[in-house]
Amino acid sequence: MEMAFTHLIPSPSSSSSSSLPHKPSLNPISLSLNPKFPTSPPLHPNRRHRRRNPNSTLRCSASSFSEKHHTNSSNSDDVVELPLFPLPLVLFPGAILPLQIFEFRYRIMMHTLLHTDLRFGVIYTDAVSGTADVGCVGEVIKHERLVDDRFFLICKGQERFRVTSVVRTKPYLVAQVSWLEDRPAPSADLDLEGLAGEVETYMKDVIRLSNRLGGKPEKEVGDLRRNLFPTPFSFFVGSTFEGAPREQQALLELEDTAARLQREKETLKNTLNYLTAASAVKDVFPSSSSNSS
Repeated sequence: MEMAFTHLIPSPSSSSSSSLPHKPSLNPISLSLNPKFPTSPPLHPNRRHRRRNPNSTLRCSASSFSEKHHTNSSNSDDVVELPLFPLPLVLFPGAILPLQIFEFRYRIMMHTLLHTDLRFGVIYTDAVSGTADVGCVGEVIKHERLVDDRFFLICKGQERFRVTSVVRTKPYLVAQVSWLEDRPAPSADLDLEGLAGEVETYMKDVIRLSNRLGGKPEKEVGDLRRNLFPTPFSFFVGSTFEGAPREQQALLELEDTAARLQREKETLKNTLNYLTAASAVKDVFPSSSSNSS
């Protein structure tokens, strides 16, 4: 199932980390629930790649998450060395990320990983905010080594981490990291299951209305929770906020499941309000709406 709409409207009251804006970007994005493996963006603009759809974008999918996904139970006080791969995208625990590796330094990294535990850190970077301090471990679950020493990888997001210090930058970035886990709910009265249910309801409404605006047949939206507990479900929801990596990074950095779900709920609620207004305009001026699109 794939759904796209014009604007995802984050909540103006949402808070973020100090390295990110308090008001997330309002750039257009897609909310992707495509059950197929995503297609990664090229990692080097000057190399030839296998043919792919030029309009394709990175997509995290519902099938990317295990039925009862839990991140690994690493002690949050542990500090370990981890090779890092800065990318212009955000990986969430439980999500699937395909990558093509051909830069020399990352081919060296892959040769090292093939003799160790096949785990490295994916960390978001862009020209505006620089490289983030919080990322997610990507574990290589499938790989293919080609004759020219390139690699095709399928990675799965595992635990989150925070960079505490840089060990070295050459031939590739290695840092000491500590593990991040969501804090326990501050109150036993906090209904995380109920909040997750509200988020799922808003997601279904956004999908339904977006499909209508896109001229797709309206049909019942299936189970989006897929037996996920609230914390992994909150990561899944964040992974579908396609095209808004800085908002995704803010969600990844939160250490409170309730706060993450609440932020996602407000974002989806505002988006639904936008889509409702757009649908009303389309009903009144159908030809104008089709021409503007």
